[in-house]
This record gives sequence, C-alpha cells and structure tokens, in this order.
Amino acid sequence: MKKILVTGANGQLGSELRQLSALYGQFEFLFTDSKELPVHEEGLVKAWFKKHQPHYCINCAAYTAVDKAETEPEKAMLVNGDAVGFLAKACAAYHCRLVHISTDYVFDGTATTPIEETATVHPLGVYGRSKLRGEQLALSYLPDAIIIRTSWVYSVYGNNFVKTMIRLMAEKKELNVVNDQFGSPTYAADLAKAIADIIAFLDADPTTKDMGGTFHYSNSGMISWYDFAVAIRDMIKSPCEVHPIPGSAYPTPAKRPAYSVLNTNKISAVFHVQLIPWKDSLQACLLQMQQYLAG
Repeated sequence: MKKILVTGANGQLGSELRQLSALYGQFEFLFTDSKELPVHEEGLVKAWFKKHQPHYCINCAAYTAVDKAETEPEKAMLVNGDAVGFLAKACAAYHCRLVHISTDYVFDGTATTPIEETATVHPLGVYGRSKLRGEQLALSYLPDAIIIRTSWVYSVYGNNFVKTMIRLMAEKKELNVVNDQFGSPTYAADLAKAIADIIAFLDADPTTKDMGGTFHYSNSGMISWYDFAVAIRDMIKSPCEVHPIPGSAYPTPAKRPAYSVLNTNKISAVFHVQLIPWKDSLQACLLQMQQYLAG
C-alpha cells in the first residue's frame, strides 16, 4: 500500500485531510505535526524519509501569521521557504511526489481579472516572500512537484475568518468589515478532497508522471471580505449589523493584496477537479460546525 505523508497535520487543511482519509483506503496516510516531523530541521526530515519512505508528501506545514511575519522574517522564511527545500530534497532522494500548498499572497493585488498561474509574482510582505521562496525551492529540486496556490482558507478547524465572524457577531451589535479587498474563499474540506483526488488520479495512471507545476485552487466566485461577512451573518441568522469600510480604515502590519481572485481553469482542466461555488461551501461548513458543536 502506498504511503501519503501529511505534514502540518493539525492545521485546517491537515485536519480536513485526516477527516476524509478513510475514503481513500488504497493509501496509508501518515499524519505528522511539528513535534513528530519538524520540517525546518533538515537532518530530521532526511531521517524520517529514510525510515518511512512515503510515496507522496502533502506539505500543509506553514508559518501562517501574516502580520507577525513582519517582525519574525527569519522564522517565516525558515518554515515557509527553507523547510520546503528540505522536504523537496528528501522527496527527490526517495522518489516521493510532492504536493505543496502556497498562497495568493505571492501576488501584489494589482490585477483586475482572475490571476493565472503564469502571472508575474510580486509579494507585498514577508509572508508572501517566504511562501514564494518555498515554491521556488520545491520546483528547483523537483520539477514535477505540484504547487497549489489557494486563498482565504477557512474550516471547522483552527482559526479563520468564518469562526472569527461567528464569535464577534455573538458578542457585538455591529461590525466593520473591509469592502475593498477582493478574492475567493476556500473551504479547506474542498481543497483537501481536491488534493486527495489529484493524488489518486496520478497514482492510477503512470503516464501522469511529469504532470507537475503550479496550479490555483479556490471555491468559485469573487467577493469582498464585507460580502463574506454579510453572507455568514445571513446564514447564521445573526441580528448583528455589518458595515463596509475601506482597508485604509483598518491598517495592519502586513499589506494585503487588494485583488487576489485566482483563475482555477488549469486545475479543473488538467486534473478534472470540481470547483464548488463559495456560497454552497460556506453553507456546508456552517452545517458541519453545528454538528461539530453538537458533538
């Protein structure tokens, strides 16, 4: 049975992969966190690969504190950049296929139409630069690595915009939310299924050996953070008033891209991945949260 290593397994995406792993019984999943496999320590990465020899590696390990990265650039670069290189080198040594998760933050937000994989990269901050470095290192060691850039990720697990909005709407009568930053939300459960399906697709057909490169994935549809907040409020039937404000009224240490809608045509065409409308996925996540809380 072929083995799939999942790093950063306790994050949003890793947790969703764990949740659906039983549906892919043809594989043995090896879920690791930063204690079991500290990806930023090259010697330990080498030793882990030598012992377990996985056939696929889904790298969900990441430094995701976008604002904090501005004051911790070395840490962000180590985890999001160098560590990806360590994993890619180990994958190359043991003939393991790498699927690495990246971000819309590699772009500067000046686009006006959905961004294609070949668009010029120009990160605005440390986080984006560190993620771009990871992409570059992955492809330099493994030209057939699969890089999946995604955006606005949320889930039942971890900390994210959806959970923050639900909490704030329970605490406050009104909220201000930025309405001049546009993107596409991504339900981590959908992304997890897409990744697992891609690996199953690759594994079933040996002629797909060279099918690598960079791909974009998100749920379909373009919205602002304000639109997202309003949809959450309406779906949970909260009486909270949501007011639109410009990003300039809510300054953050790291600058956000104003436009980061990703063009997802390539991943759909190459791997036959189904792209789900963001509203449908938000509804599914909120239902999952209710069941999760009901427990």
